[in-house]
Amino acid sequence: MAKTVLVVDDDPTQRRLIQAVLDREGFVVVHAESGGEAIDRLTKGGGADVVLLDLVMPKMSGMEALAEIRSAGVSTPVIVLTGNGGIETVVKAMQAGAQDFFVKPVAAERLLIGVRNALQLTQLTAEVGRLKKHVAGRATFDDLVGNSGPMRMVKALGARAAKSTIPVLITGESGVGKEVIARALHGASDRAGKPFVAVNCGALPVNLVESILFGHEKGSFTGASDKHLGKFKEADGGTLFLDEIGELPLEMQVKLLRALQEGEIDPVGAKRSVRIDVRIVSATNRDLAQRVADGAFREDLFYRLNVFPIEAPSLRDRREDVPALVEHFVARFNVEEGKRIAGCAPETLAMLQAFDWPGNVRQLENAVYRAIILADAPFLQPHDFPAISGQAAPMEAEPDRSAAVMSYADLPPLPDTPIRILDDRGHLRTLEEIEHDLIQHAIEVYAGHMSEIARRLGIGRSTLYRKVREQGLEGQLKEVG
Repeated sequence: MAKTVLVVDDDPTQRRLIQAVLDREGFVVVHAESGGEAIDRLTKGGGADVVLLDLVMPKMSGMEALAEIRSAGVSTPVIVLTGNGGIETVVKAMQAGAQDFFVKPVAAERLLIGVRNALQLTQLTAEVGRLKKHVAGRATFDDLVGNSGPMRMVKALGARAAKSTIPVLITGESGVGKEVIARALHGASDRAGKPFVAVNCGALPVNLVESILFGHEKGSFTGASDKHLGKFKEADGGTLFLDEIGELPLEMQVKLLRALQEGEIDPVGAKRSVRIDVRIVSATNRDLAQRVADGAFREDLFYRLNVFPIEAPSLRDRREDVPALVEHFVARFNVEEGKRIAGCAPETLAMLQAFDWPGNVRQLENAVYRAIILADAPFLQPHDFPAISGQAAPMEAEPDRSAAVMSYADLPPLPDTPIRILDDRGHLRTLEEIEHDLIQHAIEVYAGHMSEIARRLGIGRSTLYRKVREQGLEGQLKEVG
């Protein structure tokens, strides 16, 4: 999703200049003519991802507006704009809660770097907060991404279940995020901050299931050189999450049922039972009722686990959550990989929402991760998701040297074609207009060949790419030599 930048300045010309720079990079720009108008937007609705705030405005100064924004509890990063770059001004702005400052007039590149740095810091702060909650076992249903109808139902049911110790069975396809729901259930309960232990029952070796779950005494079997507590004891006081519970062997289901009913376990080789205080949350992508009918799952255990069922929806049933999930993954992987991806291009987001995602949220997560690693543009393009779009990333073609009988260096000098520097009224044209005409002329003369145009203009290919994009001339270039 495109990031929103709020430009607060009483000068409409300054607002338009800033918007022109940000528009070209895909940001959504909104305006406020005064500090009061900016405060209303940030506190009463609308919001923004970054605020560019002029310090000198009538009625309410930027410094006063910044103080009110922070006192209202708004944490949106603020970059102040000033015509006076004195150290005293900068110090006061930073003390009031500004993240950065620009001295007007600000260069386009400096403006973009500042805005991207502000967004990256916001992402980093959010990711640190998420990780702290995750490690401390305090993630709640407010941390679940998505606000579609099915997800609101999951959050409502989960919040109710969290208030008690009732056993919960989370069902749903593989990759829908059943463990994320289980962690939220734990974090929203009075066991938050206590151990949360996850066990994948389908990955347990058959001969070690009992030992891993219930523990064993030293010397109880060959290879038992030390005492092992087991997952139930590790989770004592907290929550034990039994993922893929339908894969648990029948002989272990009997012992699990006893642990649930009696609140005690029998470690392998132990002389007496051990009391435990564990809340059980289980999950499966199987139809347990059918497994019971097939004799592969105990009916009494099924009813014991299925007291409070929660169905996790597939991603194709909550497509409206795709933009929020993509934004979440982009922010997370930007932090983890040190990237500065701003988001998805509109056509990319539409493509991702239309896809069925058989692997659900896990597949989307992996697709976004790959796209961010390989992307070389601020916004993810359809070709960054080749398995979905069927498009390969554009490659720079090698020149066909066998067919080149003449290079540009061999051509006779071009007739001088002056670029107009004065407008119809005799005033100087803007540098941007002159540059546009010069690049346009070079494209025509050298038939859109990128390398030759860059060489003749004395600039790098990446710089030429950027300038061509800014001038809207992309369609006239050829990706060759």
